[in-house]
Amino acid sequence: MVKTLFSHIAEYKKSTLIAPIFIALEAILEMLIPTLMASIIDLGLNKGDMSFTVKVGAFTLVIAMVSLTAGILAGRYASHASAGFAKNLRWAMFNKIQQYSFTNIDKFSTAGLITRFTTDVNNIQMSFQLLIRAFCRAPVMLVVAMFMSFLISPKLSVIFLIAIIFLSCVLAFIMFGVHPYFSRAIRKYDDLNINLQENINGIRVVKSFIREKYETNKFKKATKELKELMLKGERMIVFIAPAMQLTIFSCILLLSWLGAKMIVVGDLTTGQLTSLFAYTTNILMSLLMMAMVMVNIVLSRESGERIALVLNEESSIKNPQNPIKQVKNGDIEFKNVNFSYSNNPEILNLENINLKINSGQTIGIIGGTGSSKSALVQLIPRLYDVISGEVLVSGKDVRNYDIKTLRDNVAMVLQKNVLFSGTIKENLRWGNKNATDSQIEHVCKLAQADEFIQKFPDKYDTYIERGGTNVSGGQRQRLCIARALLKNPKILILDDSTSAVDTKTDKLIRNAFKNEIPHITKIIIGQRISSIIDSDKIIVMNEGKIVNFGTHEELIKSSQIYREIYESQTEGSEK
Repeated sequence: MVKTLFSHIAEYKKSTLIAPIFIALEAILEMLIPTLMASIIDLGLNKGDMSFTVKVGAFTLVIAMVSLTAGILAGRYASHASAGFAKNLRWAMFNKIQQYSFTNIDKFSTAGLITRFTTDVNNIQMSFQLLIRAFCRAPVMLVVAMFMSFLISPKLSVIFLIAIIFLSCVLAFIMFGVHPYFSRAIRKYDDLNINLQENINGIRVVKSFIREKYETNKFKKATKELKELMLKGERMIVFIAPAMQLTIFSCILLLSWLGAKMIVVGDLTTGQLTSLFAYTTNILMSLLMMAMVMVNIVLSRESGERIALVLNEESSIKNPQNPIKQVKNGDIEFKNVNFSYSNNPEILNLENINLKINSGQTIGIIGGTGSSKSALVQLIPRLYDVISGEVLVSGKDVRNYDIKTLRDNVAMVLQKNVLFSGTIKENLRWGNKNATDSQIEHVCKLAQADEFIQKFPDKYDTYIERGGTNVSGGQRQRLCIARALLKNPKILILDDSTSAVDTKTDKLIRNAFKNEIPHITKIIIGQRISSIIDSDKIIVMNEGKIVNFGTHEELIKSSQIYREIYESQTEGSEK
């Protein structure tokens, strides 16, 4: 996990290395000040030597200014490194997710990924900055302060050793105790984000069913669980401060008692005792610093593992070594195909699929909910890979194609139509970034979208809100169809993509397809018989199998499932 994360420091390595150098310089110079102050007391003030006092005082001031400058530079470089590290982690995760197959995406919830990009990366950024600053500063302070203390009085310095051992044991006990609570708390953020995402996305449904109180209570429960876990961890962490105060006051009392005796017998000077008091605070504060860093590292450990899980996830779909970079036509063939979303041969979503579609044909697919209609077509652009068998496009196994080439030639309009924030033109140019205005208008006319676009004040420059919320479901579907057509594909797949369109517009779209793009292989999944009735062939699916394949007239005679669907949908219109 550490290796995975730190490999993304990249161009911020210089800042990461420079910051500790300035921090060490700051700490060393700061630790010299108590010794200089002791010499001012013993050799200057006590002896009445003002010249010495002024010289050493001026030197101490210079040391303090240099230490301050080093601290400022250290903070600047540490902030630059930590912010850059966080930026690289977010970019690396985003880039990795773009490479995922649908199988990989299915492993992570949307809310869980958002938590990784926000809370988890923020935790890592904070810990990384503390690691550079406090965790580098604290050991240097500890070592230098202990060294200076032993130079002054080896006997009294034993007090510090005992204090360090005692405090280290207390801190270790607390660190191991809080880790389970913070680990569970980080995972609870996912539940919190899931509740939030569901509520915001479905806010209209919530209000329609007057479920605000129920949703509020559900969210309250999630926040309460998170609060309880954080409180359990914090209840252990609060013991750090009392333990620290107990240790500091004990050291001061012992130093005062033993130091006073040593001053009386001449084994210690007043200035040296004063510097030992300063070193007491420095030594114990360095331990406190290390403790706080450890708390953050414990908190961030789970975050780091979650981020590393995303970064180390390898896409289940990869380009072959020598990929085919040309799709000649829209021929499609399934040979003994078995498929499972879970990659489990015992739980198949598609079983023994054999099918041949000629280039330019229009194929309809119909079947009940859960019959795996979408699973069948998602294998063609290789959104998923088969468990066994072959899916051929233009006579070649889709696994042998360059993925970009294959998907450029297989345009697919999914069940959930998604538009992005931007103008209509910007959304349509996802299909072809170099498309001209006339090409855009042409495909919109084919998709029956031009008519409603022309009614907008800004026409094709109309701004689409995130998710396409300012257009209707039918308008959104037609824009997505136009976007797919703009790719000029060899194969066009419409996965129930006209469900929100009225039957008249649906027919106009199908007629446009028939007359304008006869060379493109068209696969249309529909819930309405009217959407597929004119297809060259119709596939009837049930429980992951192709149970019938033929024309409308053939299926009316041979397929009980198709006949039942047809009769149920035409019953009202025949009366």
